[in-house]
Amino acid sequence: MAGIRVFVSSTCYDLNILRSQLRVFLNSLGYEPMMSDFNDILYDPRTHTHTSCVDEVSNCDILVLIIGSRFGGQAVPEAIDKINFEGIEKNDINVEMLKNQDKVSITQLEVLKAIEQSIPVYTFIEQKVWHDHQLYQKNKSKAIIKQIDFPSIEKQDTAEYIFEFINFVRLRSKGNNIFTFNKIDDIESVLKKQWSSYFQRLLSEQRYNYIQGKKIENLTNQFEDLKTAILTSIGSNNQKEVAMGVVKYRRLFEFIQALRIIDFNSIKTSILTWEDLLEEYGIVKVLDCREIDELRERGPMGRGSILLKDDDTFYLCRYSIEVINELSLDWGTFTRLNNDTRSIIADALSEIPNRGIMMSYFRESLSEYIERKYKKYSISEYVVVE
Repeated sequence: MAGIRVFVSSTCYDLNILRSQLRVFLNSLGYEPMMSDFNDILYDPRTHTHTSCVDEVSNCDILVLIIGSRFGGQAVPEAIDKINFEGIEKNDINVEMLKNQDKVSITQLEVLKAIEQSIPVYTFIEQKVWHDHQLYQKNKSKAIIKQIDFPSIEKQDTAEYIFEFINFVRLRSKGNNIFTFNKIDDIESVLKKQWSSYFQRLLSEQRYNYIQGKKIENLTNQFEDLKTAILTSIGSNNQKEVAMGVVKYRRLFEFIQALRIIDFNSIKTSILTWEDLLEEYGIVKVLDCREIDELRERGPMGRGSILLKDDDTFYLCRYSIEVINELSLDWGTFTRLNNDTRSIIADALSEIPNRGIMMSYFRESLSEYIERKYKKYSISEYVVVE
């Protein structure tokens, strides 16, 4: 059974003890560490060793970057040519400084290759280097910058390139996580938590995708039977329009039924706008769950919406704001049908079992719900989608 391959990218001479300790940790997890100082890299005799290191990154699943006091060996042109700078530049900040072949290290190339290949990068920076980086940031536009001695950097002429590489990592559009450390225990603790949480997230997404896939499969299998049943059971001259309407408006009516409407017959002849319809049944505001920290990352519901009622209670809906906007358009076309067609469609859909679990009603305010569940924010802090 193949294990997860973790490429450890760092300078070796100043971090050799740390790298050895990290290797023991990775092995204890059942992972396969890839380290140049332990001959894990395939050194192709037809290429430079730097090129072999860059090529090996593409065969790994994760890259752990450790930034210490040294800049590292200057990369050879052959290895630099392995990097698609233009492709990286499209998704990240400017990389002009890293294109300077006189001042790019093999460690930096390894990270750039990981970014190019969409390999997750976990960055660890020595605490003392991070403190000096902050000093550099405050003074880099001043003339005095050339006179500052950074105690954490072994060779002062490389300080600018180390600090700018840190800027490149931290200012990426994604995957810009940075952790500081003083000892190996700090790195091990972070990686355990991060990898465990990431694995849990992937499992959750897999479950959600499976459930959604089954729903789609079931709907597909039922579609032809549903259409046939409608066409054979409706004695109307506009059978085609009705059949298409039953398919088109099913999601709309599931949403309406979930609002616990008492007089469902009024829907057949209603001329209210979508906004007035929601208000008719007590819905005064619609919130996007993605704007609420505690709900945004919580599986399918985090991609949904919240319907606030005038009595301060609320519905938690699995439909996103985008889907609800689509429903508003469906309602507009439904209300333009003639009353006979609308009545037949509504009666047909009322006989079809609701798929359920689309909306949950809570007899408490959203603030109370979040305080009870997550004990953090108040409703006044949320972005409202009218």
